[in-house]
Amino acid sequence: MPALPLDAAGKYVAAAYLAFLALLLIYVAIMASKLSRIEREVVELAELVEGQQDDAGHRTRQKERVG
Repeated sequence: MPALPLDAAGKYVAAAYLAFLALLLIYVAIMASKLSRIEREVVELAELVEGQQDDAGHRTRQKERVG
């Protein structure tokens, strides 16, 4: 004999599935926001590196002209 009659247990099973689905959606939303933040930071770092490389190349060309 089950702990709850099957007609009463259906509500709890549905609630458990809904709670699991809600937690899963929250998890996915958090991971998506973290991923977008990391992507923005990577783009920003890549731009900084490119800027430093451009500055170094510009300084090298100036030294070659003067020297």
